[in-house]
Amino acid sequence: MGTWNVPADVLAASGFGISPKAEVVAALGALLAPRSPEQRAFSSAHRAGFEQWLTVHPTARDLLGASFRQSGPGVAGWIADYLADPADVADPTFEHEVALVAELTDDDVRADLLETTGAPLTQRLLEPGVRDVATEVLRWLWTHTVETDWPRRERVLRADVVARTAQLAWHGWAAVLRDLGRDREWDGDGHLRINRYDLPARTLPPSARLMFVPTHDDGSWVGWRGERYAVYYPVAGRLASVDAAHAEGLSALIGVNRAMVLALLDVPRSTSQVGAVSGLALGSVGSHLRILLASGAVTRRRSGREVLYWRTALGDALVASGSAR
Repeated sequence: MGTWNVPADVLAASGFGISPKAEVVAALGALLAPRSPEQRAFSSAHRAGFEQWLTVHPTARDLLGASFRQSGPGVAGWIADYLADPADVADPTFEHEVALVAELTDDDVRADLLETTGAPLTQRLLEPGVRDVATEVLRWLWTHTVETDWPRRERVLRADVVARTAQLAWHGWAAVLRDLGRDREWDGDGHLRINRYDLPARTLPPSARLMFVPTHDDGSWVGWRGERYAVYYPVAGRLASVDAAHAEGLSALIGVNRAMVLALLDVPRSTSQVGAVSGLALGSVGSHLRILLASGAVTRRRSGREVLYWRTALGDALVASGSAR
């Protein structure tokens, strides 16, 4: 199985971060091979425009064809390193991450593609400028599929980071890693399992920088470049269910809409997130949150420009008792 040997000091200094480029990779996955209803809806909205752009940019089509290797019996799935490379800061801008890709050479990108496909590259990918094609693909995807939705995505991602950080403080890395994907697990003695493939273990140097990055993708992947390492995992709370809010006991006690708001706060969410998922007006959501906060059923913390709310132990108990039959 694939494992990383992580020195204790590296793990202690690791943390969670946000990556706009990782959202572009998630969008690319949804366009190329949509699996979930959410991805299929995204593909329906953007695939036609993407195909039109690829038609007039054949080198970009070749590049993407060589950027992914599908998993199979005895074959590890793979994403080309130029897509998976971690940033060198916790909260990079998209422009900062594209600038890191622009620092690569054509030969660097071709080496990434050859490692991914294990097959000869097309003639177009052997010509000068393949690195520039890579940055052009990233910029097109960001501008046409992610940028306008980035504020909403960022709120969801930051809510996840707050929740994971709290979980880490209470339960440690072993508990956190089990929730980051089916193949993520802390095996002890410094071994972080990253997949179940029969691959050699990789030992991170003492100076390595390890980040855990949530994405709006159904799958997970890893990336490294030099001493930068990252584990990308599906963000929690992309599509929230409000079924628990309709439990008769809790609704009778605090009202249907307030029960809905409380049920949605199983993970940290902003006022606008709760409004978007519940369908309630922002003013109504704010009123319910003030009452729930005053009662001790929820707590809050500022994250960047947002104030995030989530349930306390009392709120968990209310939802659990209200849902009992």
